[in-house]
Amino acid sequence: MTSSYSVHVHASSSSTGAASEELDGSSSSHVGASDLLIVGPGVLGRLVAEKWREEHPGCQITGETVTTDHHDELIKMGINPTLKGVKRDQKFPYVIFCAPPSRSSDYAGDVGEIASLWNGEGSFLFTSSSAPYDRYDNGQCYEDSPVVPIGKSPRTDILLKAEKNVLDAGGCVHTVDRGMHLYYLRQGTTEANPHHLVNLIHYEDAASLSVAILKKKLRSRLFLGCDNHPVSRQEVMDLVAKSGKFDPTFVGFTGNDGVLGKKLDNSKTREEIGWEPKYKSFAHCLGVAE
Repeated sequence: MTSSYSVHVHASSSSTGAASEELDGSSSSHVGASDLLIVGPGVLGRLVAEKWREEHPGCQITGETVTTDHHDELIKMGINPTLKGVKRDQKFPYVIFCAPPSRSSDYAGDVGEIASLWNGEGSFLFTSSSAPYDRYDNGQCYEDSPVVPIGKSPRTDILLKAEKNVLDAGGCVHTVDRGMHLYYLRQGTTEANPHHLVNLIHYEDAASLSVAILKKKLRSRLFLGCDNHPVSRQEVMDLVAKSGKFDPTFVGFTGNDGVLGKKLDNSKTREEIGWEPKYKSFAHCLGVAE
């Protein structure tokens, strides 16, 4: 899914009866032509909700979560919270699945269940990762580049099986990657190859691209989300240091081995969807572009 250059969300972990009551109410309400179901309304999902409502002010937005921890916040944002596993009679014209696999014992199955809640009228979008692309030499990678064969890697198997469920249902896959600079800052040092290329996109841009894809009502397609300015891990941390916007200070990388990355190019996605990022590069976002 997504890299955050400067967007951070600080959420409380409160749970109330009001949120529980909202769960029951959302299961029987009328579904409108522009209503949206967001599975995993975290940073990306909330930004998608905000942008979707700007274009569809009268719509209802439902957010499915694993726990009720953040339901108060969702209600304040105008998102109707519901719990994973709650039975719903209605189906939605627009669905986006942006929950990570880390909290699921059967990710592909979860995605398949959500696919059954799409009524097929608008769009169903699944946010995936570039991990399945079978390229580890910092070489060029496009929407239709080869993927890792099923059975070779448990990690990529999870994503590929989930993607297949989406594509078989007629939905689309939006490939974006999560950032790592905040993790590296917390670690101070890390045993990783500093020359490994990473592909970034701001959360706001990932959200705007998601909304643009949803609006196209396309079927069984795969798109890439990136800023088309891949940078090495070392370059990322050098730019972070140059910006002076982050604490603590990153000490450095201690490894030189391991696989390299890939150089994503989403020019085809941009042309077909008619989309351009607000933040052209990681350096541009941090205000240190030359």
